[in-house]
Amino acid sequence: MTVPNITLNNGTTIPQLGFGVFQVPPAETAAVTAQALEAGYRHIDTAQMYRNEAGVGEAIRASGLPREEVYVTSKLNNGFHRPDDARRAFDESMERLGLDRIDLFLIHWPLPTRYDGDYVSTWRTLASFVEDGRAVSVGVSNFEPAHLERIIGETGVVPSVNQVEVHPYFANEAVRAASHEHGIAVEAWSPIAQGAVLDDDVITRIAAAHGKTPSQVTLRWHVERGDIVFPKTTHVERMRENLDIFDFSLTPDEVAAISALDRGEDGRRGPHPDTMDWIPED
Repeated sequence: MTVPNITLNNGTTIPQLGFGVFQVPPAETAAVTAQALEAGYRHIDTAQMYRNEAGVGEAIRASGLPREEVYVTSKLNNGFHRPDDARRAFDESMERLGLDRIDLFLIHWPLPTRYDGDYVSTWRTLASFVEDGRAVSVGVSNFEPAHLERIIGETGVVPSVNQVEVHPYFANEAVRAASHEHGIAVEAWSPIAQGAVLDDDVITRIAAAHGKTPSQVTLRWHVERGDIVFPKTTHVERMRENLDIFDFSLTPDEVAAISALDRGEDGRRGPHPDTMDWIPED
């Protein structure tokens, strides 16, 4: 089984399927990530706000895998948007991960109602991490079209990816289209809507036709639309199941049927990026 790579707009590549460690307890992260690496995952998605970067780094070191074979993403804590804070936080991420470079580093949320609405200086700071060689690529997460237009217009630097909520009940097509217009790859978080889509009649019918699970069909839908996806699970059998999506294809009609499940804003499960302003306590 080989996971396809997506070529980013800076010419680097990223595995299209990865493993997310959101909500994995820090004490369990090293063991869970080690299981994912053993199962075949080579793309690990963490974040400063998950508080489990150290466990990811421990698992990578213990795996014995060459560094260049493991793609690591992390994200800037909402409390560290000021340039000096962002630089310090990035240094601390590298230390916790035990890496001399991070493959992809993202602004986790734009927070337009915080920091006097200035997420442009935050973006400019992230771009400097590529310039000094400590980040291979930088991008954003949860950026709406207007947010993208602003940072690109004011800095001239185009994000490599935009990681946003996408699943069959919330296809987020306007954000996907705006990202693609700038050559920005889309990463889908909450790809199965926290399990909400797995009982859907359309998805279960398609899954039965292919001899696959509803989760596998949903992940395949993401992949066929070109998005990067990283389901999260702590169960080894589910990890393997989620990887087993490259031996079948959906028909165009099946892709369209799943896309038709979109409920627009009613399907959104996470906060809206225009109003999200949460900053975690230390």
